[in-house]
Amino acid sequence: MILKMSSFTMKKISFKIKALLNALILALLFVFIISCAKKNNTPTDNNNRLDTSKTYLALGDSYTIGESVAVSGRYPVQTINLLRQQNIKINDPDIIAVTGWTTTDLINALNSNPPKNHYTIVSLLIGVNNQYQHRTLEEYKTEFTELLNRSIAYTSDNRNHVFVLSIPDYSVTPFAAGLDTTKIASEINEFNNANKTISINAGVHYLDITSVSREAKNNLLFTADDGLHPSAYQYEQWSVLLAPMMQQVLH
Repeated sequence: MILKMSSFTMKKISFKIKALLNALILALLFVFIISCAKKNNTPTDNNNRLDTSKTYLALGDSYTIGESVAVSGRYPVQTINLLRQQNIKINDPDIIAVTGWTTTDLINALNSNPPKNHYTIVSLLIGVNNQYQHRTLEEYKTEFTELLNRSIAYTSDNRNHVFVLSIPDYSVTPFAAGLDTTKIASEINEFNNANKTISINAGVHYLDITSVSREAKNNLLFTADDGLHPSAYQYEQWSVLLAPMMQQVLH
């Protein structure tokens, strides 16, 4: 009787040990699976938290802020939309521009409220009001150079991510009727020769949109209702040229 009880007891103990071992194995297996899952999920979680969108700062005057057109018609906004169509993640543009600004005005604005971020790309279009207000070409060269250097700095000194646009020619618009259009066009050319030379020497991208603006002479669709500034349609033509240039450096 004692031997039978001992045998039963031993079997009972053995069963409990096996049960405990099985439970331990299952627990270890569960911990292992959870650990692997965390490792596999960590990169994905981190990527979800990272802001991978690129940023764009547009500097200028009425041509950049899009005087007389809707926000959606501004060339920086249209350019962003074209880039997004190419699957480029980029934020809405930050625009520092006011109608009537000269290079001096833009410099003063940047001094008063300096951009705080390092932007992925920067565009610069400035100078028509220097010409219109009869400011000297020498002053323009000096201040444009300063603005271009700042634009480069805003991209963390990445010259390849800075884009200069030439000054449009308003001599072909209804606004210029009765003015010396030959003189206006000639002076616009001089200012553009200056900003082009400075831009090329600085190693940034340069886009000639002056030739596009002159199509307004024979096409009313190129001019806004105010008879002076480009229409959203003309800005679209600029964007079609600018977006591929930016796309090349954003991929």
